[in-house]
Amino acid sequence: MADPRPRGPQQGRRAAASRPSVDPARLAALDVLKAVRVDGAYTNLVLPAVIRHHGLTGRDAAFVTELASGTIRRRGTYDAIIAACADRPLNKIEAKVLDALRLGTHQLLSMRVPSHAAISTTVDLVRAKVSSGAGGFANAVLRRVDEQGLAEWIGRVAPDPRVAPTRFASIAYSHPRWVVDELRSAVGADELYDLLAADNEPPLVTLVARPGRSTREELPGEPTPYSPYGVILQGGDPGEVAAVSEGRAGVQDEGSQLVAVALAAAEVEGRDELWLDLCAGPGGKAALLAGLAAQQGAGLVAAERQPHRAKLVQRSLKGAAGVAGLVASDGTAPPFLPGTFDRVLVDAPCTGLGALRRRPEARWRRRPDDLLSLVLLQRRLLSAALDLTRPGGVVLYATCSPVISETKGVVASVLDTRRDVRLEDLGPLLPGVPDCAGPVPGTVQLWPHRHGTDAMFMALLRRV
Repeated sequence: MADPRPRGPQQGRRAAASRPSVDPARLAALDVLKAVRVDGAYTNLVLPAVIRHHGLTGRDAAFVTELASGTIRRRGTYDAIIAACADRPLNKIEAKVLDALRLGTHQLLSMRVPSHAAISTTVDLVRAKVSSGAGGFANAVLRRVDEQGLAEWIGRVAPDPRVAPTRFASIAYSHPRWVVDELRSAVGADELYDLLAADNEPPLVTLVARPGRSTREELPGEPTPYSPYGVILQGGDPGEVAAVSEGRAGVQDEGSQLVAVALAAAEVEGRDELWLDLCAGPGGKAALLAGLAAQQGAGLVAAERQPHRAKLVQRSLKGAAGVAGLVASDGTAPPFLPGTFDRVLVDAPCTGLGALRRRPEARWRRRPDDLLSLVLLQRRLLSAALDLTRPGGVVLYATCSPVISETKGVVASVLDTRRDVRLEDLGPLLPGVPDCAGPVPGTVQLWPHRHGTDAMFMALLRRV
């Protein structure tokens, strides 16, 4: 991505020897990296606030978004390159300086920013935020980075893929080694590099028209290929779309839309009056489900354990038909009688390794040890959902992770321990989605490199 912003004659010069001028967009990107690193912020959530704080709009806002998000996605690759160019180990480089070096490296190797602009603005940023001496260090490192392109650097800092395939993929595609291994197990070695590369691409902005409140004909953009409610926004701020600002539409990945579409399309035996979203926060799927429920003469109860996420659900459901209630409750011990619901969605907490395009920091925060606790929670949530579903009703279990232990492992465990559950074939409910067979026959697995969606997993289970 080029730096498309107008460049005035003073840009890149120091206003005074003691106080270098700092480009506001790059300063904003540095603030995002600090918030993610220090405060545990989520990139996609902190970006709008930082952009507003710095008063940036249009091209400047788009530049900050790509600079910050792209830098975080490719951090593993850039750290290996910076380590090869610096005269000290990475852990001896001050955190603020390392963040700035990552931003400068992303501009040099992955954005069409002129070298002199990428280097000088980064050096000014370091001088202003740290010290003149640190600025000199940054200048020396970035000039070395600029000596080669990204492909050449990867060839230099990554090992031979025939000798160390996991380590090569980890450095070349900027994923922790354990994540590389998990994704290889899920997608197969033949498609691994395509999946890892897709994780490093900025996701398209997808909008959803909430049934009964909006139509996708009202929304700007091209219709999504699989969801009948989505459009792909070609550019601009989605918050400026009237239907989005009014809550009648929202920003939602097409894969998430298909979760709601599949649950609503499933056949149930007998009555079809009451639906449940057991883990409803932050509310995107609940808002779509509520509209679909209303169209089918049913009502949706949304449940969410965390109070702040329950408030987000409430906001998403404001003004929607088909809402039967909002409950703050623990999904593993819900306050409902057994057999209350006809359809239940379990969009379970997971590693999020299927949504690394839009949650770039997740790959660096998750640890292998997280898997066990998450899988145990997923099993409990799915079992609780099945208890709440009447015989003849259905439960859709979904994760935004393709990791086998979170998908096949959870479904197999529940099927092995319960005789009142049958796995249904989900494929016919999504007839327009090609090449989406999941790891268990009848399940669905979407992929960013195949479908342009998050890597959503879905399984449909029926109480018998």
